[in-house]
Amino acid sequence: MKFRFLIILLSFLYGPALATAAVADASDGEATVLDFDVYLNDKKVGKHVFSVSESGGEKQVQSKASFNYKIFFISAYQYEHSAAEHWIGDCLVGFDANTNANGKYLQVSGAQSSAGFLVEKGEEPVQLPNCVMTFAYWNHGILEQSKLLNPQTGEYLDIRVEALGDEILNVRGQPVTATRFKLAASEMELTIWYSADNEWLALESIAKGGHVIRYELS
Repeated sequence: MKFRFLIILLSFLYGPALATAAVADASDGEATVLDFDVYLNDKKVGKHVFSVSESGGEKQVQSKASFNYKIFFISAYQYEHSAAEHWIGDCLVGFDANTNANGKYLQVSGAQSSAGFLVEKGEEPVQLPNCVMTFAYWNHGILEQSKLLNPQTGEYLDIRVEALGDEILNVRGQPVTATRFKLAASEMELTIWYSADNEWLALESIAKGGHVIRYELS
């Protein structure tokens, strides 16, 4: 089995997320923890856990992912990812991301400076505009952007967003009215669901060959 589609998918599914409670509603300094089960097709392959805290208008986001795809009890693909982001308002001011994608290691970081937002990925720093956003699914405002930063790879990507209407989504066994959006970037298309209060509820993407990766709240 070839895993290029997994590498592409997971590079976009990195972004910090908040689902059942909006970040702005969290008590000052109190962390909100979200625990997602991750499925490849119908098989659970791991977890992606997020912690979001806010104090004095600044947000600290920690995320950790661990996936292990097995075929006949033999590990065929492993993915480990950890990241920390620091936000002021809707602007990213710093991040550090570390990834092991089946033995391929990536380390990318970035910080706000007087020259703009500088991204370091083992080569000359890349200068971006002063206020950038990552694929931060917890922030409904990403749907209003034309470009987003992929902190796993350091790429600043053009995106296209399309609203697909409302539907009933099963969230933790309960029916919830959700608005469905399509977000396209580079080689990938993601489907994202938000509640009426703009809280992120779920995510899904279909890769070449019909493989589906899906995030569900546990």
